Amino acid sequence: MVFKARVNSQEAHWKQRVSVFFFFFVMKYYYEKAEESGMGAGEIYICDHSLFNRGTLYKTGDRGLLVVQEHYNKKTKARWWGPVEPRLSYDIYVSPRFHDFFEERAREKDENGLYPAISVRKIMWALRMKPLKKEIWEMEI
Repeated sequence: MVFKARVNSQEAHWKQRVSVFFFFFVMKYYYEKAEESGMGAGEIYICDHSLFNRGTLYKTGDRGLLVVQEHYNKKTKARWWGPVEPRLSYDIYVSPRFHDFFEERAREKDENGLYPAISVRKIMWALRMKPLKKEIWEMEI
């Protein structure tokens, strides 16, 4: 009887390890880009910022919020901040928490003609969306 209880505890331990493996390696934790593109939200805004010169602007009336995403060119190994990918910008816009976040953060242009800016990672975190997979070349603003 004692031996059987020991086998059951080992079996339970094995099942727990399998479930942890399944959670971390099989489940889709990160945001996955959709195959189709072209559907987007916001508009491309060109500005004279010290870190970036383009971004995706979500605007209502005179108030706006600029979202930027870091891009990378594998061939030249160049990094730059620019507009958000169209499908991702749409997913951010249709998020149920976006309206409240926009009302809290959106402002009118400042004296330099700039809207408040936020990185795509930070807005996805605030909206409780699945994050983008972190790349080794990325930096944080």
